[in-house]
Amino acid sequence: MGRARLARLHGIATSYAPSPGKSVQTADDTVVAVLAALGVDASTPHAVRTALAAYEDGAGRALLPRTVVARPDRPPDLTGLPEGTVLRVETEGGGTADLGAPDPAALTRLPLGIHVLEARTPGGRTARAPLIVAPDRVPAPPGRSHGFLVQLYSLLSRRSWGMGDLGDLADLAAWSGRALGTGFVQLNPLHAAVPGPPTDPSPYRPSSRRFPDPVHLRIEHIPEYADLAGTARLRADELAARAHTLRSEVLEGGALIDRDAVWALKREALELLWAVPLSPGRRAAYCDFLAEQGQALEDHATWCAIAERHGPDWRGWPDGLRDPRSPGTARLRHRLLDRIDFHCRLAWLTDQQLAAAQRAARDAGMAIGLVHDLAVGVHPSGADTWAQQDAFAAGMSIGAPPDAFNARGQDWGLPPWRPDALAAAGYAPYRELLRGLLRHAGALRIDHVMGLFRLWWVPEGRPPTEGAYVRYDAEAMLSVLALEAQRAGAAVIGEDLGTVEPGVRDALAARGVLGTSVLWFERDYGGGERDAAPRAEAAEAAEAADGPGAARAPEAVPDGPGAAARILAPGEWRSGCLATVTTHDLPTTAARLTGADVALRERLGLLAGPPERERSRATYELAEWMGELVRRGLLPEGQGDEEAAVKAVHRFLLRTPARMVGVWLPDAVGDRRPENLPGTWDEYPNWRLPIAGPDGRPHTLEELAASPRLHALMRELSDGYR
Repeated sequence: MGRARLARLHGIATSYAPSPGKSVQTADDTVVAVLAALGVDASTPHAVRTALAAYEDGAGRALLPRTVVARPDRPPDLTGLPEGTVLRVETEGGGTADLGAPDPAALTRLPLGIHVLEARTPGGRTARAPLIVAPDRVPAPPGRSHGFLVQLYSLLSRRSWGMGDLGDLADLAAWSGRALGTGFVQLNPLHAAVPGPPTDPSPYRPSSRRFPDPVHLRIEHIPEYADLAGTARLRADELAARAHTLRSEVLEGGALIDRDAVWALKREALELLWAVPLSPGRRAAYCDFLAEQGQALEDHATWCAIAERHGPDWRGWPDGLRDPRSPGTARLRHRLLDRIDFHCRLAWLTDQQLAAAQRAARDAGMAIGLVHDLAVGVHPSGADTWAQQDAFAAGMSIGAPPDAFNARGQDWGLPPWRPDALAAAGYAPYRELLRGLLRHAGALRIDHVMGLFRLWWVPEGRPPTEGAYVRYDAEAMLSVLALEAQRAGAAVIGEDLGTVEPGVRDALAARGVLGTSVLWFERDYGGGERDAAPRAEAAEAAEAADGPGAARAPEAVPDGPGAAARILAPGEWRSGCLATVTTHDLPTTAARLTGADVALRERLGLLAGPPERERSRATYELAEWMGELVRRGLLPEGQGDEEAAVKAVHRFLLRTPARMVGVWLPDAVGDRRPENLPGTWDEYPNWRLPIAGPDGRPHTLEELAASPRLHALMRELSDGYR
């Protein structure tokens, strides 16, 4: 009982529900391991008693919580303060406010921001805590809009260096906003990757979520490129010629996108550009960026510089370098000043090109512009975990518990944030992360948004079945999100597919966070509220070993969990969502319509049952949907026309009240290949495919802009908003 109480005090669930009506107890040794990761010894009865006593003497008697959160409709709970306590606030802007006797409502009337609250008792006890004063909601999208969903690396133009870049993004935004009336472009995470070779091509296992990856830079758009002269100019021209060859191999030779080859060329070009002196104005702008980004950027650049010498896994570095604040690290920083400056410069250049892409989107009339993507976690050996070791739970990985569809559970190999460390820091790591991502964004998508409430922690060396849910302070996490989103004027989209505990979708909606609705999975699974267990558990099935970033929903089948699930009518959809037909790790619409998705999984041995049964399931669902479209008059062209069917499913989306409608860009030209096939690694070229037509021939951005098929589809959407 004592250990269970200790677990509850630290937000650790001692049971979970793998399916409706079933409860599984968390193993004692798992609870002990998770508590240890939070700095609590619960290994013996004596240790448990000692830990409980320490909690009562510490957090149990604290005058203030680690972080105090207030918003207009929700004052903080300060009922535990002794009579006669007086409060004082140091505001974010440098002012002070003496509030006198505790009045929680007075805190809600303070300016929005991150302040410091001080409490002083008549007996002389004092306490200080960060005070987050947040708005009730994140900003809403400005009206209804439609736009593209795209993996940037897959969008190659005739100017790319072997993969899509920020120049291509700016061009896509400028063209689609002006010519097609789109309101946004949603991207894959552009986070900095752990360097290879080989570099993990997945954008959902980054080294750092705080800084973007310079592999996305358009080299020729860097102003210093025009100032290259002599041998530097000749070498730059040679690199550009090699990049042309690399691009041609992808676009015309059937080669896969090779991120490492692209980076090798760009890194050498960037070394040449770094040697070019900045103009006075550019130097001043760079210095301002360094001052603004501060310690976070210095740490990131230092990790990059040390990784060049000792490899990308800081856990294997010499002892003195594993601590970013050690004397040994300080000495090496001094010796590596040039390399640190180089990596700081790359972060600045990337930031500038991201800003240019967002300006291009807004100048083209986009109401939202760029929608950036926040991955659910970071690589355990990367820059973020090195720089913020106290914020991450050592020896833990996040994943998903076993359920009715996946008895093994999932381990994503990403260390979780410690909720206690976040609260003690006033959520500074989280705030800085959001602020960086929202610098040049009209909206932010949050992968696995349920992680703001709880995450499944798996102790290192144990199977995912032996994990436990750890709860986060959702009120604080959502308040920080609302504050930073309002400061940026950005909407927020939560990827809320999968196992969603009851009430979470309602809580997100109450704060203005949009959900994600995928056409094939919007059915009435019964059970009352929208996030009822049957729908949630069914949705988890498709998230196989691939883990974060995967869309978590199965196909409805005649003898499966969706057998009796009625397709939701358009008017039954929620308005607060981004509605789409497919996503980056589901079959493309053309593949689903033609059966190419089942054929691919059969070829790779990924079918859940006999091929005949799987084909029958897919045929059943497709016939069900085609019948629905015909009945609603959304397929006047008749069945059997692939392009017409693609239009029809998007017509269906337009009939829903969804605030945002997203078109998977490969769908617009009939691509049959998924960008990511969950459950595969070497068997399929995940995250390495360029956008292609039905025949698999890659399409450049220029060809996309001229595609009759794309224009015909997008007319359906633009006409639907008139």
